[in-house]
Amino acid sequence: MAESRSNTTTLVVGATGATGRHVVRQLLDQGHSVRAIVRSEQRMIDSLRAISGNEKEEFANLAVTEASFLDLTDDEVLKLVHGCDAVVSCLGHNMTFSGMYGKPRKLVTQAARKLCSAVVKDRTQEPGDEGTEMAPPKPGKFILMGSDGVANPDGGDDTRARSERAVLGMIRALVPPHRDNEAAAALVANEVGTKEESVLEWCVVRPTDLIDGEVSEYELFDKPKGSLFGGGEATRSNVAKCMVELILKDELWAEW
Repeated sequence: MAESRSNTTTLVVGATGATGRHVVRQLLDQGHSVRAIVRSEQRMIDSLRAISGNEKEEFANLAVTEASFLDLTDDEVLKLVHGCDAVVSCLGHNMTFSGMYGKPRKLVTQAARKLCSAVVKDRTQEPGDEGTEMAPPKPGKFILMGSDGVANPDGGDDTRARSERAVLGMIRALVPPHRDNEAAAALVANEVGTKEESVLEWCVVRPTDLIDGEVSEYELFDKPKGSLFGGGEATRSNVAKCMVELILKDELWAEW
């Protein structure tokens, strides 16, 4: 059984979302520290309490920054990622007309670029004492939440049926959030760097149809299984569990 890291710190954006709050909750429940960037701290606290049903629960290991993420300056994001072992982006567009077709059209991509750039800069800064030899920093982990409708930018997915490719083409043309998710996955694959070269390693988690439900055993695949239509279901809590285990279990992380 793979050993888990202890005393980690993770920055989570999209932390009040349906999946992001489970990532925060599960990390806190295991004694780890979490930094969350949210628009409303009270909404964050309420969402965590709703999971446990304890309306008076306090979260000593949770540090919350109230902000719209893209409004943060590069220096502010740099401070937030400093000292973090991992960064998780569960950002997504609200499924309303304004959320899908209004600005920012590239929320997920812009956030991913801002976060990755900050982590790379933080881990490549010059040491304070000139002439002091320091061991190279352990690569940071960046986890991006996508969907099984987003193809692997590096290839490797099975070729979809012609009907599915046609539907995805229409979705790409008509639904800006899908284009954004594809662009974000391409960004981390093509610009962040390879796992051998970079101070930042990455993983895109692409769940199938999301539903609410309890944490249970789950199975990981390297590519989507089944049809685009009815290919299966995954609970949001299990997707969060997967992300948390990727953060805490280096052996699992190395595999994916």
